[in-house]
Order: sequence, then C-alpha cells, then structure tokens
Amino acid sequence: MIAPLEVEAIRRDFPVLERDTDSGHRLVYFDNAASTQRPVAVIEAMNDCYRHYYSNVHRGIHTLSEESTRAYEAARQITADFLNAASTREVIFAAGTTAAINTVARSWGDANIGKGDVILLLISEHHANIVPWHQLAERTGCVVKFVPIDDEFLIRDEVIAKHLAEHQPKLFAFGAASNTLGTEYPVQRWTQMGHDAGATVLVDAAQAAPHWAIDVQAWDADFVVFSGHKVCGPTGIGVLYGKEALLEAAPPFLGGGGMISRVTVDGFTTHELPEKFEAGTPPIVEAVGLGAALTYLQNLGMDRIHQHEQRLGTRCDQGLREIEGVRVIGPQPEHKGGINSFVIQGVHSHDVSQFLDGRGVAVRAGHHCTMPLHDALGVTATARASCYLYNTEDEVDVFLQAVRDVRAKFAPTGRRRRRRSETSGDSPADSAKLTS
Repeated sequence: MIAPLEVEAIRRDFPVLERDTDSGHRLVYFDNAASTQRPVAVIEAMNDCYRHYYSNVHRGIHTLSEESTRAYEAARQITADFLNAASTREVIFAAGTTAAINTVARSWGDANIGKGDVILLLISEHHANIVPWHQLAERTGCVVKFVPIDDEFLIRDEVIAKHLAEHQPKLFAFGAASNTLGTEYPVQRWTQMGHDAGATVLVDAAQAAPHWAIDVQAWDADFVVFSGHKVCGPTGIGVLYGKEALLEAAPPFLGGGGMISRVTVDGFTTHELPEKFEAGTPPIVEAVGLGAALTYLQNLGMDRIHQHEQRLGTRCDQGLREIEGVRVIGPQPEHKGGINSFVIQGVHSHDVSQFLDGRGVAVRAGHHCTMPLHDALGVTATARASCYLYNTEDEVDVFLQAVRDVRAKFAPTGRRRRRRSETSGDSPADSAKLTS
C-alpha cells in the first residue's frame, strides 16, 4: 500500500498558495496542467546560485565558473536519474518541451524524413507535437496522419495497430497523457507497437513527468521530452532525452558557441554529446532549479503523487458529472489522472473561468493548444481544472460548488428553476450531448 501524501505539510512549501485572489477568496490553484507552482526549495536553490556562485559554465578556469559548471552538470545527473537514462550524454537541456520537439524535427527529422514518409500522431496532441511536424512536411513533402479517439474519449490498442499497419509511419509521436482529456496512455506498449511497425518513437511526457514515474529504458522510446515549469521547476528549461546512437548520428540543430569542438575558416567540428545540442549560453540557473524540483518530487515519491492526483481527479470528475448541464470532456476516471475538462450548457468557457476566478478558483479556458481535438469533438472551447500534489479535497469541493453556482446563475431554464435547484440541492446528471 502506498502511503498518502502529507498535503498540509507540502502546502507550506509553496508560498503562493497562502495568498488571496483579487476577489478576496483564498487561492485554489487548479491550472497545474498549464504550469505548476514552485516550492521554496527551488526558489532558494536558484537564489543561492545568483547570490553566491553564478557564472557562465564550461571552459571557465576561475572559481565561480567551476562551481556553476558543477551545479549545472549535477542537475543533468539528477535529470538522468529521474528518467532512468543510461547516461547523462542522453540528456539535453532545451528551452522547454516545444523547443525539444523542434530540435528533433529539425535535426533527426530533416536528416531522416523524406517525401511521402508518414508521421503518425494522436488527434489529442498538443500543438507543440503537431506544428513542428507540419513544418517538417512543408520542408520535406512528408505526410502527417492522425489517430482518432472514440465516443468514450479513448484510443484503443487495436486502433493504434490499425493505423501503424495502414500508414507504416517513419515516426510515431504521441503524448504520454493528454493535456485536455487527461487520458494516460500505455507508453511502453505503444512504443513497442511502433517499433514493431518500423517507426521511430517520440513521447511527449510534458503531462507525465510531473505526475508519475518515468523509466526511459523500460519505455524504450527513442526520444522523450518534458518541461521544467510543469514539474515545479522554472520556466525556460526543458529536457530532450534521446538514445545515444540516435543523437550521435543526428546533425546539430543550432550552431554557435558551446556546441563546437573546433572552428576554422573552412568549417567546424561539433562537440561531443550532450554539448553538441546545447549551443550558446545554456539555462544555467534554470537547470539548478530544475534539479532542485526533480529532487523535491522524487523525495515525495512519484507513486504517491500519482495516487493523490487520481483521488482528486476522480472526485472532480464524479462531482462534475452530477451537475445538470455539465458535460465532462474526457474518459471515465480510471483512464486519467488529475485533469478534467468540461463544458456547461449555454455558458462560454471563458465566462466559466471568469466566474470561478471570482470565487478564488484558477482554471484554464480555451482550446488548450489542442485545436484539432476540439474540432473533432465539435466544441470550440472547454474549461479545464487540473489538480496537483498540493491540492486538497476541500479545494475540489470549493471548485465543484463554484461550478454549481455557474450553472445556477446561467441555467437556460429560467429563474424559477434556478431557485428550486438552489434550495433543493438537486443536481441530476445531464445526459444531453453538448456541442458548444
């Protein structure tokens, strides 16, 4: 049995959770799928670097440079351990998940993808795992294809197998978890299926790394990417993991200082991995912060974090489904973590978000950088509540009451029905399919 998180103690590590919003209500931060908050350990680690030993890294002979270099490379080792990578040579620091995927597209993609080749994606992918492949298609003439979801918001193994067999993709790129649906996908199984079909596999772990343990060797994916700001770390840094042989063979994307071994008037030779893909001054202090964040998460225990989020996510999901006029955009709780997207009949998601903000509840509204998914579902926008390790069941209840109040305020059946529902407390589930 996994021991539960000590959430009240954890919350004391996050100063921002102690504040009130402009409405005067205590902050309930349910926008974690967009970006998480920072614990004191991360803030202090970055502050310590700036205050006591910051300098540019590598090749510096003075004390500050050597100390900064040690801290920077220590963060790489922490990241390699977090991923269970075989070597730090397989861990590249990038500006974020988007930059990491673009690096693969411009480096490995330009070198290996040609006219008529197929790149297979899920319809639920974030734009960061769609647009770089469209751009690659414009450069090379390759074709981008999508795997659909079913009426239960799921993608079955047999559908993956069908599309792999039909399209024989050169690259199969998919998110480990959907940032809109919340669905958690079977990474290791789908990676094996991709490899069996002859595809190189890239996994976008931006919505997995904060929430459950990652083992890139067990996954066997060729590339794995995630962002620092979603794992309680700073913005401006992310991680590209790649199998060493693939990174060795791929040409560098960016050129300049740091990624070279030698430069002459006739050309240049690249540095060894991982510097080969880290041109220019790297995100030094951000790497220190990322290392502190990953250490913080590992000390809590990724299995404990995942268990906590699933409990909160289930409470959110079940509560939303009990509110008349609310439709959950996502599968049943057993298929997802702490993300719940939803629409309220007759109310635009932006208005939902604004109303909830008046109750101190921060949620995201819009298409969540998943326009193709929203188009496929026939919805223009959704509201999204996403829980994390520092959220509580009481906060879920505050959120659900705020959603009930939105529904009561804007219920299309009029003032009389609203008064009755407010006084009776009845909230039968709405079985109608909402399309806007």
